[in-house]
Amino acid sequence: MSPSSLSTAGVLLITVPAVAFGGVSLLAHIMRNIPGYLDNPVRRGLWRAGHAHAGVLVLFALVALLYIDQADLSEGIKSLTRTLIVAAPILMPLGFFLSVVRPSDTRPSKLIWLVPLGGVSLAAGTLLLGIGLL
Repeated sequence: MSPSSLSTAGVLLITVPAVAFGGVSLLAHIMRNIPGYLDNPVRRGLWRAGHAHAGVLVLFALVALLYIDQADLSEGIKSLTRTLIVAAPILMPLGFFLSVVRPSDTRPSKLIWLVPLGGVSLAAGTLLLGIGLL
């Protein structure tokens, strides 16, 4: 694994406890019946989606790093691909969580646009990686 991929993997692995903390926080909201979560279906749905996307996309990015180093791409494009794929597990969950920060929020704020931005980042990164592997 290249030094760039190793350091990126290190950063991603450091985020795993944050994802676990998010899961514990969601569980605490449920177990303690904290106002603004169970009684707010929009917030509950977006927070669940944020937590799920964070976990899955961090794992996906870790696996993708192994393939990036094997791809037939220039170092600059490898770096771009790495950045695009790692941006997704940051942008998408942030969009889900930050769009309904207040317990009284019943509609997502404009920060929900971070979700499709993360999706575009993921799509572009995986497309570059796929092309480089062919």
